[in-house]
Amino acid sequence: MGDTKQAGLSFFAKYLSVWVALCIALGVAIGYFFPGVPAFLGKFEYAKVSIPVAILIWLMIYPMMLKVDFASIKNAGKKPKGLFITLVVNWLIKPFTMYLIAAFFLKIVFKALIPAELSTEYLAGAVLLGAAPCTAMVFVWSYLSDGDAGYTVVQVAVNDLVILFAFTPIVAFLLGVSNVHVPWDTLLLSVVLFVVIPLGVGAITRSRLIRSRGKDWFENVFLKKFEGITEAGLLLTLIILFAFQGRVILANPLAIILIAVPLVLQTYLIFFIGYSWAKAWKVPYEVAAPAGMIGASNFFELAVAVAISLFGLSSGAALATVVGVLVEVPVMLSLVKIARATRSKFPAISLNPSLEKVS
Repeated sequence: MGDTKQAGLSFFAKYLSVWVALCIALGVAIGYFFPGVPAFLGKFEYAKVSIPVAILIWLMIYPMMLKVDFASIKNAGKKPKGLFITLVVNWLIKPFTMYLIAAFFLKIVFKALIPAELSTEYLAGAVLLGAAPCTAMVFVWSYLSDGDAGYTVVQVAVNDLVILFAFTPIVAFLLGVSNVHVPWDTLLLSVVLFVVIPLGVGAITRSRLIRSRGKDWFENVFLKKFEGITEAGLLLTLIILFAFQGRVILANPLAIILIAVPLVLQTYLIFFIGYSWAKAWKVPYEVAAPAGMIGASNFFELAVAVAISLFGLSSGAALATVVGVLVEVPVMLSLVKIARATRSKFPAISLNPSLEKVS
């Protein structure tokens, strides 16, 4: 699988920075010069979740879910190192490093450039991002970095359960507010759209085709039909995300840059904490990569929804969560490249779905 995947990604990976730059520029241009396009797409939203973006994410996730063997999900818990790393990093480290890094830059380094009240709102948005580990896009990062599909599902599912009871007290503690309410419709819709449905459809497709056509045909013929879909969907998602915020970016260029600095540094820091810890524990690469990606990536739908409910649509907190959306894809793609370039430093994993050698 590694060789095939590498060959399929070579063209995309080779010109990665070019595609990303073009998509960002195209998205911003569409949002600024053709505001009717994002306005029209914005009508298709439910519980703060963009349906067009959700469809693209679903298309990106589906090919990965086709590779999930339920035996791997069942046995993942028997090898808990990867789960332990992502839980500790996401809930005992990430929210607090986000607060410290964001406060340092927004309150001290950029003090002369940002009014005090606005910097507090920016900090609040950063904290909301830091307390919400990724649910959807991490499947894409895991896929692109050759992560273990079944184990990634388990890691995401466990973190989603923790969000239910840990998100509110962590945010309330760091922000000093008491009226934090989890938008259950956003949380539940995201879990259903990005985990339950693609996993269920993928499992049904996999079992029926293997039973009727055989595993060899499924892996060497059917799965090959999906090559390039994840990559194309990712670039289209990037265009839409930046189109939604084209006017905001051009109207607030300095604010975008100032907010992005701590968010980008935090993303790299959290990834390397989890990734390096996995290496030290001799966790196989296919588990280590997604373990680092989950913490580095954010559940931005949840963060944006809470920011709007707490501080308002036009608040600095809402803008900060939007900046989190804007920087995530380019930064996470760079982490995918770093992960793939360093995979030889990790112990090998058995390709047997039983995950007998997974730590």
